[in-house]
This record gives sequence, C-alpha cells and structure tokens, in this order.
Amino acid sequence: MKQQSTERRLFQYAFMFKKSVAIGLICLIVAVGLELTGPFIAKHLIEEHIVGIETQWHEVTKEDRWTVSYDHKQYKRDDRLSSAEESRGVATILQVGRQYYFVDEEVPMTGSRSFANGQLQVEQSDQSIRVDANQLSLSELYSFFKPEQPSIYWLLALYVVLLLVAACFQFIHTFVLQKASNRIIRKMRDDLFSHVQRLPISYFVNQPAGKIVARITNDTEAIRELYVKVLATFVTSVFYMTGIYVALFLLDVKLALLCLVVVPIIFIWMKVYKYYGGKYNTVVRSTVSDMNGNINEAIQGMSIIQAFRQEKQTSQDFEKLNDKHFFYSRKLVKLSALTSFNLVNVIRNIAFVGLIWYFGSGSLGAEGIVTVGVLYAFVDYLNRLFQPVTDLVNQLPQLEQARVAAGRVFELMNEEGEKVSETPMKRYKGHIEFNDVSFAYNDKDYVLNHISFEVKPGETAAFVGHTGSGKSSIMNVLFRFYDHQKGTVKVDQQSINEWSRQQIRSHMGIVLQDPFIFSGTILSNVTMNDKSISREMAIQSLKAVGADRFIEKLPQQYDTPVRENGDSMSMGERQLISFARALAFDPAILILDEATANIDTETEQLIQKALDVLKQGRTTLVIAHRLSTIKQADQIFVLDRGTIIERGKHEALIKKGGKYHHMYKMQQGALKEPAV
Repeated sequence: MKQQSTERRLFQYAFMFKKSVAIGLICLIVAVGLELTGPFIAKHLIEEHIVGIETQWHEVTKEDRWTVSYDHKQYKRDDRLSSAEESRGVATILQVGRQYYFVDEEVPMTGSRSFANGQLQVEQSDQSIRVDANQLSLSELYSFFKPEQPSIYWLLALYVVLLLVAACFQFIHTFVLQKASNRIIRKMRDDLFSHVQRLPISYFVNQPAGKIVARITNDTEAIRELYVKVLATFVTSVFYMTGIYVALFLLDVKLALLCLVVVPIIFIWMKVYKYYGGKYNTVVRSTVSDMNGNINEAIQGMSIIQAFRQEKQTSQDFEKLNDKHFFYSRKLVKLSALTSFNLVNVIRNIAFVGLIWYFGSGSLGAEGIVTVGVLYAFVDYLNRLFQPVTDLVNQLPQLEQARVAAGRVFELMNEEGEKVSETPMKRYKGHIEFNDVSFAYNDKDYVLNHISFEVKPGETAAFVGHTGSGKSSIMNVLFRFYDHQKGTVKVDQQSINEWSRQQIRSHMGIVLQDPFIFSGTILSNVTMNDKSISREMAIQSLKAVGADRFIEKLPQQYDTPVRENGDSMSMGERQLISFARALAFDPAILILDEATANIDTETEQLIQKALDVLKQGRTTLVIAHRLSTIKQADQIFVLDRGTIIERGKHEALIKKGGKYHHMYKMQQGALKEPAV
C-alpha cells in the first residue's frame, strides 16, 4: 500500500480540528482585510481632504459647512458644488513648491508651474499662461482646510477603530490557532504512543530506546512548532500578501505587475531551501536520536562505565555524534544566513529601484502617471508587502525542521503494528500443547526445531538447558511476542493464532529474572492501575507471597513511593512484588523466567514459599537456572540447541544418568569438569 506524503498526513491531522482552524482563518482574513484598509483611507484622506484644495473654487452666495470666506467673498470647492447652486465666478488654488497661491480666475491644473513678481506661470506643451496670483498666508490656507477637518478627524477615528477591531480579530486568530495546534500535537502524540505499544517486540530489540523516545518527544515538539508558529505565519503571510496584491492592482495594474516579481523569487528560494535544508535537517534529527540513545545507554550503564574506567571512551563516542550534529547544524545556519535579512533586502531594493524607474522624472502631479495619494498608498503597501515576505523566509528553517521531524514520526507510525482486540475472553484452563513447532527470529536460523510437548491444566513444567538452548524462545512463542513458523501451539485444544495477542495474554502472567518496577507506589506496581484489581486484592496478594514482611516496616507501607526500576529496593523485594503482581491478575498460565536466578539462598527460601502460593490452581512453566528449585515439577524438559533431548520427572532423569543428571551433579559440586 502506497504511503501518504508527509504534508498530506500533517494536513489530515489539522483537518481533525477543522472547526477551530476555520474560525482562526476567518478571524485572520477579517484582521488582514481591516489592516489593509489603512492605506486606502490614507489615500482618500490625502486626495480628497488634504491636496484636494488644489482645484477650482466657485464663488457662491449661500453659506454652508463647505464654504470658505476669502477676501469678503464665499467660495466652495468644485467637487462640493451641487447642481442646484449657481456659480458667480471661478477661482483656482495652485501649489508651487511648498506655497499655495490664489488666482481669481480659472487656470489649467496641468503643466509645470512657477511664481515670480506676483505672477504665476503655467507651462503646458502647447501654451504658456501667466496670471496674477496672491500667496495664501498660513491663516488663509487654514481657512480653506477648515471645512475638511471633520472628515479628516472622522477618517482618522475610523482608521483607529479598524485597527483596534483588527487587533481583536488577530488575538482571536492567534489564540484559536495555537489552541488547535496544541490539540493536534496532543492527538498526534497519543496516536504515536499508542502505536508504539502495538509494535512487535522485535522492533524494540533492533531500536535503541533513546531513538524511539526522541521521536515521541523531540520530533513531535518540532511539529508543534510547525502548527503553532510556522503554519500560522505562512497562512498569515499568504493572506496578507494576497490582500496587498489585490490592493495594489486596485491602485495601479502596471505597478502591481512589477511587484509580482517577488512571488517567483520566493517560490524558487523555498524549493532550493527545501532541497538542501531537508538533507541537512534529516542528518541533524537522526543525529539527535543517536545522541539520545547514546545518553540513555550511558546513564543506564553508568555504574559499569565508572567501574571499568570507560568515562573517556564514552565521552569520545558522544563527542563524535556531537561533532556531526554541530557540522550539519552549521551548514543549516549558513543556509539560513543567505535568507532572512539579505534575501529580503535585495528583493526590497530591487522593487524600489523598479518603482523609481517606472516613475522616471516628472511623472508625478496632476498630469503624471499617478496622483500623490496613489503613490503614498502604493509605497505603504509595498513596505507592508515585505513584512510577510520576511516572516516567510525567516520560518523556512523551522518549516524544514518540522517537515523532517514529521517524516520521522510518520515513519514510525508506518511500522506495521499488531492488531488489537480487547474483546473479553473466558478464562481458559491452561492446557498447553506444542506440536512439531519450529521457530526462527529471522525466518532463517531456527532456534527451536520440531518441539513437541504437552502440559496439562494445573501442572508445573520446567525447562532447563545451557544458554541459547531455546528455553526463553518457547515462552516468547507461547506469549506470542513472536509467531512460530512451523507447527501448531494450542491452549485448551485451540490454536493460539486464532486468538488476538491481547486475548491469549489476558490470562497469562510472567515473572522475569530481573523484574521491572515502574515509578509510582508499591500498590500501583501490583495493580498496574487496573480498576478490576482493588486495593484489598493487591494487599492480599502481597501478603500471600510474604512481601508484607518488609513492606509493613516502611513508613508509608503499601503506599511507599518507588523510583524507576525500584532502585531503592533489593532484588528479592522487587521479585516478591512481581510475584504479587502475577498473583493479583490470577492468570491461568504462569511463566517464571529464571525468577530465582539472582536471589541469595536465604531470600530463595522465602521466594520458594511465594512460588508455592503462586502455582496453586494454575499451569506453571518454569525456566530454571537452579535445578534444586524444580525437583517437584510434574515434568522437566531438557533442551539442547533448540530440541528436547530429555523429558521426565526429577528422579527419573537422575536415574537415567543423562544430560540432566550431569547438570544436577555439577550444581551440587560433585563434578569438577563440564561435560563434553
């Protein structure tokens, strides 16, 4: 089945929270739209109410809010004169340099202007006009602006209100999108961790724990940054740039087309950065995983490292990974240095050079290419355009880092997991049959060869043999940590392959040679937070195996906190807790994997009593290291190189004088040399 692309799967996770994302994007569009009205308001304010007085003025008789008193006469702007009003004469106000002049007649608004000796001259291509003109004083000029003041104040107030409303929508957009982003990552982490628990045991054998931890924590955190910052920035920038280009085209099509050159430059650079940044980030993320694995291994084995004085070698191994990480991180820094500041500045300068070239000389003014208001709005929008461009380019490193991290997360999710079936199953009796079973971990080198045996309900069967003889492999097959390649394994006359792994394990318990204790309390390690096991049941299990002897001496007794792996307890104490855990779950089949191998003789007697309690009423399979502990077993199977070479009870095997007899005598100290 073809795997979906990383980008598509990231989108699918975002789509799970489409309502929140949609609300955030709608608020973003509204905020961008409101912000981009500013230059249009400024353009209108400049053209209509500031430079708008430079036009023809009509002498009128009736006074209203738009009339201006000058030289004992009333004047009204040409665009303020209604069709019903009668004009008694036309005057003109023109600007030359920084001064305004009043001409008591109609004068063309186009052409170059100059003022000298009380006369204003207008030069056009086909004629030259010279008229008498009066320079307006500051107070006189102010009177011509006075009718426009209410509109100016209203537009400024409108602009401020729009900015405040836009800020509110921007806040809602940011809050909603960040909330949605955190929910997306929470969902992704839950899915990833749940998937990890469905992976077969073989995956964890081949993968260092630190690498898996890095993907669940570091890589998902990088993806969180993608949703929280990168995508929000990209979406904001794209909407903002789109709005700006729409506004530019509304102002002037030719100028807007000139500015479109920015888009292909950004697109090309993003492609280049994706290629090189992707390669470098892949190495960086992989190296971070290796470093986590190295650190985890070093911490777990610190006592060995210090005991054998390997601190220097361990540091050198870590330094190699650290140097590799530094080398490729530096490459990323160099790549990013070409963007953020330099690239955007170059594009900005090119855009303004194009703007200057477009206008050329003498193109501004009433007869020029654009008006002053359009030019102001255009320059404002052009400046605004480069803020989202800068944001886009600055987020490229985070984008590639998150994309690579997402690829690593989805790669883990693509690992084929085991099907989970939580359908309850009636407790089976524990009748175990292996019929001609062969098994290999790599489908080639068989570690079990034609194994056949039967263990009836309630019996205790022991498996002995040298290291690598296949004892633990039998338990792995029965527990379905691995599936056998040949033969059949049955429980109560039914093949275990017909049940799900969860069902077959639901009535099995296991006690390992080195029991694992989780962070929490003594009680939580017995119940495993299973609601079906009450506090009373857990305490009763602990008492049944004799663990109450040391627990009740503790200050908090059964609620005593324990650290990871129970480092504050002895091996025997940890083993008793693991026995109580198995007893509390009341399995039909109990597997003891060399449960007494690391126990001292005194503690062994206590554990043997616990074992007697534990075995009652259930089928027990024992991987034995100390043969003295399995004398009472109903059956003993002696394995050698994946095959059963002897079987029977303790006394019968001793009388037989074979492999078992030899192993037993060696442990009793009767033999000095091992058998050939």
